[in-house]
Amino acid sequence: MSDPDLCYLSASDVLAGFKSGDLSPVAYLEALIARTEAVNPSLNAYTETFFDDSLIAARKAEAAYADGTARALEGLPVAVKDAQRVAGQRTTQGSWSMGHEVEAQSDPMIERLLAAGAIIPARTTTPEFCLSGVCRSERFGVTRNPFNPEYSPGGSSGGSAAALAAGMVPLATGTDIGGSIRIPASACGLVGYKPPHGRNPDGPPANFDRYNHCGLLSRSVADCALGQNIVSGPHPRDHDSLRDRVVLPLEGKGQPMKVAYSMDLGYVPIDGDVQDNTLAALDVFRQTGCEVTAVDLGWDARVDRAAMNWYLAMHFGRAPLWALEEYVDRMTDYAIATAEAAARLGPDDVARSWEVQHEMYQRMGAILDEADVFVCPTLSVGCVRADHDPVGPGFEVAGQEVDPEYGWVLTHQFNMLHNCPVVSVPTGQDRHGVPTGMQIVGPTFDDARVFEAAYLYESKAPDLFLTGDKRPGGLA
Repeated sequence: MSDPDLCYLSASDVLAGFKSGDLSPVAYLEALIARTEAVNPSLNAYTETFFDDSLIAARKAEAAYADGTARALEGLPVAVKDAQRVAGQRTTQGSWSMGHEVEAQSDPMIERLLAAGAIIPARTTTPEFCLSGVCRSERFGVTRNPFNPEYSPGGSSGGSAAALAAGMVPLATGTDIGGSIRIPASACGLVGYKPPHGRNPDGPPANFDRYNHCGLLSRSVADCALGQNIVSGPHPRDHDSLRDRVVLPLEGKGQPMKVAYSMDLGYVPIDGDVQDNTLAALDVFRQTGCEVTAVDLGWDARVDRAAMNWYLAMHFGRAPLWALEEYVDRMTDYAIATAEAAARLGPDDVARSWEVQHEMYQRMGAILDEADVFVCPTLSVGCVRADHDPVGPGFEVAGQEVDPEYGWVLTHQFNMLHNCPVVSVPTGQDRHGVPTGMQIVGPTFDDARVFEAAYLYESKAPDLFLTGDKRPGGLA
């Protein structure tokens, strides 16, 4: 097996190889390091690497397999988003205002990965304060999409997605407050999961924001379930973590389902390539015997305004405001714009947004009472360009001018419906060679149902997933 082939093994196959002795944790990590050194200079997916320490950990993992003491993820490299705390490492969120000291304690999700034997070889890039769907910051520069480096991998977990798609790592973490797992998963042809709020324990202050979710990105549905089963469940340091623990299956049952869908959520312009790929994906469901039905959500642009008011009132919007006085000369344009908008927020704006959120669920709740899952595109375009200006004028989708930051994503709507699990899966590529994706949304707290739908889809459309010998077209 060549090194590139090795680098695109699924996490499940890597662990099986470790366990059987057919694959050395050290040799595997060395292949990933070589891959990183070859492709990352053009992608910029990592903020820091810890290869020397990781190789020491890989040697210990090799010994653990030899003496029968290996844990569930023993020796598996997992890249961690530079927004989640790792003991002994810095957390910068792409901002010069953060990361001045190393962390004393890991966030609960990261703690569980490490306790299961995972190795953290690198931290992945984010936009400043994780604010944008475009992965660039003044501190770390621009991260690019492995399928087409002229385009962004999405954000805010953009570095995690780029590293996965480029074969630099088999599993990566993300956080999702407005689509930050699902946006880059879609743009890089990956699986990305937003669990119900509290399913995966998180650190402060994110764990108190009900729009926020931490989770995983992967190249297959089973790998996402594998990691999810490690990190989920109640944690004594997270007040919002859910008491019940859901164990996801590592394969599907293959049973047809009732699938409801909307192409545009009632108000979002959709690019023709995204529409064509989504319709083709719905046909995949039909080929499995699923009943597929179009529905009218009745949502409108009030949804976006309500979401923005929440973001500006929470830590997500306040952090740039707090940093503005000291760091304005080293902040991005979009972070400054967020800070200024947060300063203008009125005392009643968030409370009024709850009415919109309630109205949204009256329709979605009724739909999911009749259907097993709801499907829609993840993004209205494959992705925006790597140099996209999130606060610039004149950005259009399908001939309509939209907000350059949030007008091309269909993700934040499901952070508002924060207890609905959502998985993004690939649907193809657009005319620029950039992947497209769709979201599978389930009833509140029903994680297993969205994974069953994702397994069913993956079983009939395996060529759309980055498994086997498939590679991004933008890499040499």
